[in-house]
Amino acid sequence: MKQFTNGLIVGVLGTVAAGVGALLTFKKSVVDPIEDEEQKFEDNRKKAMRKSRAAHHG
Repeated sequence: MKQFTNGLIVGVLGTVAAGVGALLTFKKSVVDPIEDEEQKFEDNRKKAMRKSRAAHHG
């Protein structure tokens, strides 16, 4: 019975570790690039607004 319990614990921990690894990999490969792209668009929009105001200011 002790071997079964140890095997079950190791199996559950392995499954949890694999799930966490999959989530982190998904975040790194899918979510972060989208957020970086959105940040670039936001920065470009801010630059364009400053440039537009400076061009029409005086």
